[in-house]
Amino acid sequence: MVNTRLLHIPGLRLFAGILFAVMPSLSADDGDEGYVDEDYLGPSAIIASPDGTTLIIACADAKQLMWLDVDSEEIVRKLDLPATPTGLALSAEGRRLAVTCALPRSSIALVDSATGELTQRIPAGHTAMCPIFSPDSTRLYVCNRFDNNISVIDLASGETLTRVAADREPVTATLTPDGRTLFVVNHLPNTRTDTDFPGPVSPVVTVIDTVTFEVGKIQLPFGSHSMRDVALSPDGKFAYLPHIASNFDRPPSQVEMGWTSLNVVSVLDVEKRTFVESIGLDELFLGAGNPWGVGCTADGKWICISHAGTDELTVLDRSVAKETLSRPYLSSQVAGLSDGLWGNSSIRRRIKLLGHGPRELAVVGSKIYIAEYFTDSLTVVDLDAEADGPPYAVPLGPTPVWTERRRGEYLFNCATICYQHWQSCASCHPDGRTDSLNWDLLNDGIGTFKNTKSMLLAHRTPPAMSEGVREDAEAAVRAGMTHILFETRPEDEAEAVDEYLRSLQAVPSPYRIDGRLSKRAERGAELFESSEVGCYRCHPAPLYTDRRMHDVDTRTRYERSDRFDTPTLVEVWRTAPYLHDGRYKTIRELLVDGRHGLPDVRFEKLTPQQIDDLVEYVLSL
Repeated sequence: MVNTRLLHIPGLRLFAGILFAVMPSLSADDGDEGYVDEDYLGPSAIIASPDGTTLIIACADAKQLMWLDVDSEEIVRKLDLPATPTGLALSAEGRRLAVTCALPRSSIALVDSATGELTQRIPAGHTAMCPIFSPDSTRLYVCNRFDNNISVIDLASGETLTRVAADREPVTATLTPDGRTLFVVNHLPNTRTDTDFPGPVSPVVTVIDTVTFEVGKIQLPFGSHSMRDVALSPDGKFAYLPHIASNFDRPPSQVEMGWTSLNVVSVLDVEKRTFVESIGLDELFLGAGNPWGVGCTADGKWICISHAGTDELTVLDRSVAKETLSRPYLSSQVAGLSDGLWGNSSIRRRIKLLGHGPRELAVVGSKIYIAEYFTDSLTVVDLDAEADGPPYAVPLGPTPVWTERRRGEYLFNCATICYQHWQSCASCHPDGRTDSLNWDLLNDGIGTFKNTKSMLLAHRTPPAMSEGVREDAEAAVRAGMTHILFETRPEDEAEAVDEYLRSLQAVPSPYRIDGRLSKRAERGAELFESSEVGCYRCHPAPLYTDRRMHDVDTRTRYERSDRFDTPTLVEVWRTAPYLHDGRYKTIRELLVDGRHGLPDVRFEKLTPQQIDDLVEYVLSL
């Protein structure tokens, strides 16, 4: 492969806003993945060998591993995988490579990193991610995203010793150097979000003692969500976690100065197991949308963060992240940022990348290698002050040609089409789903907070928005560009986003057994369809919505309508909290406490087992 320095790969400015692109394409029937009419690599995860001579790259779309020789910058080996790779780990000696291969019944592929030979496959949970070897390489820890737990695997036997509960969608983790403590980062908040809820609305970091399996938690800042990666400082004292911090508790009437969303890196004190502070990554009038990957240089001087929404790399002086972290940077003004110290300071640099869709990164000496999902490439940034050359690109294959669907995927996830680059459509709809927050959008009046809806089936289930203020998803897409991104975009861009959203497919429910309903869910299905319970009247198959507005007696004091759109129940297991204002954390609470669709006369006839059965069925859709 020819390395062309300063290669500007042609095409659109693309952004990796999906955890892995095939995730929405998992079929509820057979679990098949991918788009047969699209031929992409989709590099998303990357790891360096301990000696720094080789990079191993996981290509999500191609379901393939690539080995890149660092000196020649040529691909020297490839390996096809049984499913989409979502994470990589190398054992301490660098010989064994673990690759999580995501499916409803995932597997971990163990590979000889020197020969590229697949030596063993170990079963894991639903959508396995982020494998981590213990320091002595006797155990493997794996995040099972949609089972909401962590597998602890004995490598000698290949057996799962236990599964430790996480909170909600564990997607990444890091292990302390002594192997004693695992910090597991959950993707989304797991709370109610209605205005009457007094508690914190943010994800937690699940802290697991790997000897006793006792579990603690670290609450992240209010409004945090969309965690993707985490890294330890070289001395093991701090953990760095990039994410979005949304100001969802105020009307998004502007985006300037982080009014709607901030892009930050949060810092954890490893020994104390506490949240320390969040460091702002934006500038006063230029957002750094959708931070994704993170890593530290070996000397501990620099923290490096990729921005998937703006195709950039932030290089942050670690000296600002020790004790008095972000105090100078996050203004005391409401959602305001101070860029006075960022201006021409050397403590932080923003570097434009050559490819599009940066995700994970690897640090080798002074060089940062960033995997670029949409352009099938790497950008290489050298931090050496003497070298100080411009970034250059390493193509991993032919320049991809995007279909209309692929272009729409980029646009949905691109923060550069937003005024001042603060956010993308995916900032509120990560993976095309929901951030689980309540937003007070101005299209239905002030004080009317509504829970973010998933985009799955949005184009087949009009109207759009909880109060039906948009006649269909097409209208909502165009209104979102104008009133949420604060930009007027060409019609062809909205059409491309429509095409992408129509392509989203349901992920099979973790409540199913080999894709089938459990016995309990089968009983629940009979209740759902019975005249006595009658859930089917408003939620008929196959879309599980009648696409009508109903008065379900849930209007709050500030809302202007009694009637709300009936949401689809497809993939409802993934979209908590429930009701239009997020007042119920679980489906059980919705049915038992809220009596939703079950007036007292019906509810009182149900036994506890029948309620369990009905909940199981709904969560299996």
